[in-house]
Amino acid sequence: MKPAHLALAVLVAAVWGVNFTVVEIGLDHFPPLFFSALRFLVAAVPAVLFVGRPKVAWKWIVAVGLVLGVAKFGLLFVGMDAGMPAGLSSLVLQIQAVFTALIAFAVLGERPTAVRAAGMLVALAGIGVAAADEGASGPLGAFALVVAAAVCWGASNVLTRRAAPPDALNFMVWVSTVPVLPLLALSLLLEGPTRDYDALRALDWQGVGTLGYVAWVSTVFGFGAWGWLLRRHPASAVAPFSLLVPVFGMTSAALFLDESVSPLGWCAAALLVGGVALTSLAPARHAVHPVDVPAPE
Repeated sequence: MKPAHLALAVLVAAVWGVNFTVVEIGLDHFPPLFFSALRFLVAAVPAVLFVGRPKVAWKWIVAVGLVLGVAKFGLLFVGMDAGMPAGLSSLVLQIQAVFTALIAFAVLGERPTAVRAAGMLVALAGIGVAAADEGASGPLGAFALVVAAAVCWGASNVLTRRAAPPDALNFMVWVSTVPVLPLLALSLLLEGPTRDYDALRALDWQGVGTLGYVAWVSTVFGFGAWGWLLRRHPASAVAPFSLLVPVFGMTSAALFLDESVSPLGWCAAALLVGGVALTSLAPARHAVHPVDVPAPE
């Protein structure tokens, strides 16, 4: 990989890692479901006018849009709004690689190798340690919501693999059109029109900046650049860079949100990153490559 391409891969990981801190700031300006709906609306419009027609069947776009956009991001934003720290969220979400492999085994019959199975056990042990640490200092319910978001991400990875989109950016932009109305409906039902209206009425430049970052920088630029790299290099050369996401996530949260990590938290991080590395990068009989087509954070 050329130095410029290496730098681009690191930049995408940094963009996605910092995104968790930006989301945390954005949640001070918007209700979580409303924020998620706006994120997809701004990402899809006007990008949908420039990427051309969908290149996969609509059933896959709708399925991924509901599972990834509505379920995964809805749970993530609500979990973070309920008290899940940004840095820890960036770490715990990486367990999606384990859930991807487990769902692929259950649905597609793709049996993991012994090395990949060992990686799953190590990563799950990391989740257990993280849960114990969070239970001592934060809300376990919020932690559970982010783990559930990782399950939905794993399901969307398997759906994306079945869809096999030839153009990752085109696919992501069209997927972004699906969650807008369901998330808006959920927001009106659960958060109330008054909260949504108040958020728009009080919108300031910081709120606009967070929305622009999560929509255009994290979603459009991040996913477009990642897809560009995957079209030019083997997945095995690009995928490892996604393991840098929690590094940037935890670092940015510490710098900008004053989040600290306990010794037990660092232990959980080591287990999770190590386990996810084994799960994602070890050879498989029929590889699903859960980090080949990641959703932007």
